[in-house]
Amino acid sequence: MKKALAIVLALAMALTMVACGGSTPSSTASESTPASGSASTAGSDVKSVEGMTVTFIPKVTGNAFFEVANNGAQEYAKDWGITVDYQGSATAAVADQVQVINTAVASGTDAICISTVDAAGVSDALKAAADAGVIVTTWDSDALPEDRDLMVSQGTPEVLGQMLVDMAVAGLEARGVDPENDEVTYCWHYSQATVTDQNSWQVAGEAIIAEKYPNWTNVAPDNYYSNQDAEQAITVGEAVLSAHPDIDLIICNDSTALPGQLQAAENQGYNQDNITITGFATPNSIKEYCSNGTIYNWGLWDCAVQGGLGCYLAAYLAAGNEVTVGDTITVPGIGDVEVVANDSIAEGAETGDVNNGVVLLPERVVFTAENMDQYDF
Repeated sequence: MKKALAIVLALAMALTMVACGGSTPSSTASESTPASGSASTAGSDVKSVEGMTVTFIPKVTGNAFFEVANNGAQEYAKDWGITVDYQGSATAAVADQVQVINTAVASGTDAICISTVDAAGVSDALKAAADAGVIVTTWDSDALPEDRDLMVSQGTPEVLGQMLVDMAVAGLEARGVDPENDEVTYCWHYSQATVTDQNSWQVAGEAIIAEKYPNWTNVAPDNYYSNQDAEQAITVGEAVLSAHPDIDLIICNDSTALPGQLQAAENQGYNQDNITITGFATPNSIKEYCSNGTIYNWGLWDCAVQGGLGCYLAAYLAAGNEVTVGDTITVPGIGDVEVVANDSIAEGAETGDVNNGVVLLPERVVFTAENMDQYDF
């Protein structure tokens, strides 16, 4: 598995990144990277993470994105000497996440690493966890910054919003639509308005569209939501197409909504020549639709690395290490990561003096028929 993850990272860095704006990815693990569960922060003595237990909480179990993230975390954990306890619910519900958090705290876990369904909805539970001495990190979808220590983010809202728009533009152009001059109708289909990450990408994407493509019309300004439910994603996807049979573009910034929307399109006889559908999902969950000619492109990041990194940082802080904005942490098997301020992903968000901030993943990947078989996750 570690070899496969390394191959994914190397391939991702070799691609032209649609939304990275020419930025240089951070360094990957080198020969000088420690081989055991240790790391380094400038100017401090580092405490080993070995023996720490991290409760790893997804938005929903059974989803390819979160299962791959767990697989990655489990593989890394073997080398780091930590225990990753994957606990979640098959339903993306706030009440279920609160119950998982409370159970983890009661069990004596050292740390929690969570992708939140609703930041406000789990706030009290995370505050109670912190009061009990449990470290809280987030990944994929953030909590309120004051309710957690570190967040592992796949990118800023501006980067990911731009990536979604750029993929949409490429898909439109591939079927002969002029994105700058032709009238384009579109809408968004994702999980929930309360999901911090997806909502922030949609807001950023809308701002980019308003500025660069004023000829585009959002036919459903209130968006379509399918609550990260696979069957509901198909039903909602069919409802989108029934209500707007001539729609040009559907953006699915959610790993459940995208395959559901594509299945709905196939059910109703659409393909990439008469509709553009794009968004975020694992390559394996979309390859069949791409082979069928239903989708031109889609994107993601290495969720196995993201999940592993979130668990490592949770264990790192639980072991008694402290970090501040500007510190670099060397993570075995992953490489150097830098702690940046919370306002890098949430405008106006304050950052605490110690053990509070964001770590950004260095790269993202756009998948097409030409490169999708290079990836297996």
